[in-house]
Amino acid sequence: MDRLEKIIKNILEFREERDWEQFHNPKDLAISLNLEASELLEHFQWKSDEEIEEYIAENKDSISQELADILYWVLLISHDLDIDIESAVQEKLKLNAKKYPVEKAKGKHTKYTDL
Repeated sequence: MDRLEKIIKNILEFREERDWEQFHNPKDLAISLNLEASELLEHFQWKSDEEIEEYIAENKDSISQELADILYWVLLISHDLDIDIESAVQEKLKLNAKKYPVEKAKGKHTKYTDL
C-alpha cells in the first residue's frame, strides 16, 4: 500500500468510526472543501508581502493544518466519486503542459488564452 492509499484508508476509518458517511454527499463534501480553502485564505488576507513572510514563519503549524483539511476533503471526494486522484493529477498536468508550453509560458503568469 502506497502512502496515498494509506492516508485514504485512515480517512475512511476516521469517517466510519463516527458514522459520518450518511452526511457525505458530493454537494456537502464540495462545500466543506471550499470552506477549508477559505480558511487557508484567511491566513493571508490583508497582509503585505513582508507580513506574509513573517506570518508564515510564525504560523506554519496552523497553515499546515488547513492544507491537511483541504487534502482530506479532496481525497474523500475523489474516493466517494471513484476518481483515481493520482491519475487525474497526471492527466491534468498533461493538459496544462499543452495549454502552457514552456516556450510561451516560462516566467509568465499570463492565462493560456493570452499567451
